[in-house]
Amino acid sequence: MNNTYRFLLLAGVTASSAFFAGCETAQGVKNPSGVPVTEMRPDERGFVAGTGVESQDLVAVTDKMARSILGIPQIARAAVEPSIVLEPVVNNTRFPINKDIFLTRIRSQLNSKAMGRVSFLDRAMMKTLEHERALKQSGQVTASANPNAVEFGGADFFLTGQLDGLATRTSQGTSDYILYTFRLTDARTSRIVWEDSAEIKKQGLEDAAYR
Repeated sequence: MNNTYRFLLLAGVTASSAFFAGCETAQGVKNPSGVPVTEMRPDERGFVAGTGVESQDLVAVTDKMARSILGIPQIARAAVEPSIVLEPVVNNTRFPINKDIFLTRIRSQLNSKAMGRVSFLDRAMMKTLEHERALKQSGQVTASANPNAVEFGGADFFLTGQLDGLATRTSQGTSDYILYTFRLTDARTSRIVWEDSAEIKKQGLEDAAYR
């Protein structure tokens, strides 16, 4: 085997290897030179961070609010579990975040860990519920109870919140202060029976971006 033949054979093998390696990468084979994904706890501060609202802030704030709500006399000493309706959160910060995720997590925490002490009315389903009741009343679908009875529950309290922010930016970096406040309002008297807050301040070189 002369040197020219050996060179062509080696070049062919190398090209074939590169081709099949490219096919494997395109099919989803893990690239050893790539950066792996790091799985973290939601309450853990990650290495990709900004000065805005992050998951660990969400977890800390909503855990505090859920515990605080359970401690008030209107909930802790209620003879019958009170019914709560969620109202949209007001976001006055400069960050375009999914603001209602705070109330969603508070509701989830209370529903999973405090069943029987408080309940939530699903007002987001009202159109669906009314349509279902109309179908039962017309006889188009069966009903296990009297479809003409008024069964939709009324609210005892409304739960809402507000996010307020104060930002400072200089050549040294960015500073953001966020005040999280939540309140429970009596549906009959309009009195605020509970309110609590949490505040977080961060400074850094990088700003936060949300997608």
